[in-house]
Amino acid sequence: MPDRPILIVGGGPAGMEAARGIADLGYSAVVVEQKSTLGGTPVHSNYAALTPDFRDASEAMGAMAAAIENRDTVDIRLDSTVTACERRGDDFAVTVETGGTASEVVAGAVILATGFRHFDPGRETQQYGYYEHDDVITLCDLEKMLKAGKVVRPSNGEPPKRLCFIQCVGSRDRQIGNEYCSKVCCGVAAKESIEVRKMVPDCKTFIFYIDMRMYGYWENEIYWPSQEKYKVNYVKGIATEIVKKGDHLIVRGEDTTMGRPMEVPMDIVVLSVGMEASDGTRAMAKLFGVEQNKYHFIETIDGCMNTVTTSVDGVFACGAATGPADIEDSVSSASAAAMKAIASLRAKAAAG
Repeated sequence: MPDRPILIVGGGPAGMEAARGIADLGYSAVVVEQKSTLGGTPVHSNYAALTPDFRDASEAMGAMAAAIENRDTVDIRLDSTVTACERRGDDFAVTVETGGTASEVVAGAVILATGFRHFDPGRETQQYGYYEHDDVITLCDLEKMLKAGKVVRPSNGEPPKRLCFIQCVGSRDRQIGNEYCSKVCCGVAAKESIEVRKMVPDCKTFIFYIDMRMYGYWENEIYWPSQEKYKVNYVKGIATEIVKKGDHLIVRGEDTTMGRPMEVPMDIVVLSVGMEASDGTRAMAKLFGVEQNKYHFIETIDGCMNTVTTSVDGVFACGAATGPADIEDSVSSASAAAMKAIASLRAKAAAG
């Protein structure tokens, strides 16, 4: 067995699954995570439950972490950052800084599992008033409320009587350069709408959408139940402006099904924000010299036929580092990245 470990940058779902797969096959991994805990976005953004099965996010990520903690072949470096990389033959001499102290890891292969960041709805435009109106929040803000078990209006602490989601905020938007679909936002909104109706049964809940994009089993798992069982109202339309009127927010736009303007009062407006390449993804792509696509996600070779191999030999990527992905995508691609990384080590050992 090669004595060089596989370096994994990122300790979220993809990074943890890659480490588990590598360890299960008898190889060594070094996991570098910049936060003080493993778990990635589901933990650090305080997700309440995963989409689509409503599994407790903390418990799910805790189980993934437990599968790699205290294993002799998995070296977990928390509060750590990769700051430099030098190629030494087939190996990667990587500098890892932990609390101001630098150490060197010589790895035989690298897996980038650096995830994504949520789109900032106030960064490009203020049409939705995210930084102007307290009761305009994001999916992440609502997720924190759901985790705390209390959905209330930030402005006054009272349960909402009318709440709506606005889809495709920061996705499918050519003006800001994010032409792509972020894939999970529709499903997350449907999941959260069910949770809102469970927690605040008398809250009338709406989803304003361009078109709903549910894939695989999500259609039956969350989309239809949200309408048929929990009476969430889906309105095909475009919201163009949110203004304050008295104690309420007014959502203005167009009901595209009816072909007429709409103006509806709401207590809370939830912006379904999309995914963007994280700062870590952008930084590690540059540091390791791998190609990025026009949206700054890591580019993999051969399109759909090879979704984890990058432009640099021995460097692989998985999860949302390569583009919008849900938990299932991330875990599946992490397994593929682990397999490819191990195969590269074996090939180098055989050649050497």
